[in-house]
Amino acid sequence: MRPERPEPSDCKELGPENNKQRQTSSRKIRQEAAQIAFNRGISDHVCNGEEQEYLGADGTPNYIANFSKGLPHNQLGEVDPKAYKSLLKALESGKPQDFEAIILDKGRKLTNPQAGLGFDLQGPDGHAITIPPAPRIDSPLNSGEMAEIYWMALLRDINFIDFNKNALVQEAAADLSKFSDFDGPKVGASVTPETLFRGNYAGDLVGPYISQFLLKDIPYGSLTISQRQKTVLPDINYLTDYDEWLNVQNGGLAGADKFDPTPRYIRNIRDIGQYVHVDALYEAYLNACLILLDDIKAPLDEGNPYNNSKTQIGFGTLGGPHILSLVTEVATRALKAVWFQKWYVHRRIRPEAFGGLLHNHLTKRAKYPIDQEIFGSSALEKVYSLCGTYLLPMAFPEGSPTHPAYGAGHATVAGACVTILKAWFDESWQIPHPVVPNDDGTELIAYTGADAEKLTVGGELNKVAANISLGRDGAGVHWRTDYTESVKLGEQIAIGLLQEQSLTYNEEHCFSLTKFDNTKVKISRD
Repeated sequence: MRPERPEPSDCKELGPENNKQRQTSSRKIRQEAAQIAFNRGISDHVCNGEEQEYLGADGTPNYIANFSKGLPHNQLGEVDPKAYKSLLKALESGKPQDFEAIILDKGRKLTNPQAGLGFDLQGPDGHAITIPPAPRIDSPLNSGEMAEIYWMALLRDINFIDFNKNALVQEAAADLSKFSDFDGPKVGASVTPETLFRGNYAGDLVGPYISQFLLKDIPYGSLTISQRQKTVLPDINYLTDYDEWLNVQNGGLAGADKFDPTPRYIRNIRDIGQYVHVDALYEAYLNACLILLDDIKAPLDEGNPYNNSKTQIGFGTLGGPHILSLVTEVATRALKAVWFQKWYVHRRIRPEAFGGLLHNHLTKRAKYPIDQEIFGSSALEKVYSLCGTYLLPMAFPEGSPTHPAYGAGHATVAGACVTILKAWFDESWQIPHPVVPNDDGTELIAYTGADAEKLTVGGELNKVAANISLGRDGAGVHWRTDYTESVKLGEQIAIGLLQEQSLTYNEEHCFSLTKFDNTKVKISRD
């Protein structure tokens, strides 16, 4: 006899809470997360004072040290004050109609200033955290940073594996060593070919210049993706002609990239510059995550409960699908935070526009309050000899993007994404079988340096963040402090996100990671 079918009312969900209890618990978790965010407090946002201090002949601000690309400029590349004030009015009011009233010149649009007003409901709100004031154009730090960017432009086509035997690299290292406040890595008090253009944090000076996460094949489901890149041809730079430069400052049209028909692994500054010209901002870190999961098979962080479970594996929580979404999810939160800093606090000039100040100062068309150390760099005369102007040779036809320099979007996303990955995986795990590109970048060969066994997950994650961030410097669109401060901003976003999400997991767990300043952090729901 067929058993009696149970009534639908007899079939109820299993679990420690019923629907009503779950609804109450959900509200409590939201309240706890909101309290965690509130308890972090807020930070003061301090600019460097240049916007108010530098005055024109009429005694009013001339905004020479601030971002103004796309707005109308005079023949010296100085922004029309009326147009700049229309930008300030929109930023002050936040009204969409005021943003539509910003005075542009030739039509190139500004990049998303309203993003800086967006709220985030998980992790720190973008207005609650901060970065220090940007270096001023009258500071020695700014001089050291600009000299580095000029040298990056001059050395774009020298392969990293050849740095130790190249005379121009030696000259660049010696030149940068003379600056009183250059913040790149050094050996003792000197920049060397081994430290030149490298990152500032743990692992950045170990092994090849390019991180293994930008070289190794990417396991992508049923596909294996080679990291040979669509690169651009060597010895082609842009915006070194003054009229072309001024047209682009006013938002005029630019030329187009000239591509190398042969795909190549990243060998030099030009290659990494083209990567960061076209990448999705979280791309390198999603790729790194796939490599860690399926190629390197790096162990999970010791606080992951599924390391020792006898009956379960992680999946939707604390497993592969979870980290693959989380490492990308944090990117847009990082962007909102740094877009607030860019537009609403600092409005730092781009190196491309500062190169215009230098050119007009050196050719005696104008006089600006520029720190004198930059004028002692041999890079300036080399650029003039090569280009006929002192303008910064740009890697991108359009020059910099149409948003301010500081902080850097790529670097903030880098800091956020690698922080998530450092929390997820065992940072101390040794990278197996490290590689470097051959001379022409068409193949990978084994890296056999004495420090090959010192390449770790944590170090290579710091390095990929540096590669992506400083790749933007190498293209001419960012400064070193845009990198050093922005990765730490992204790190704060990621740690806050992990803190609040920890409330939502049923598992007993703990994330541990090493911050950029080398301090250790543990995160759990308790």
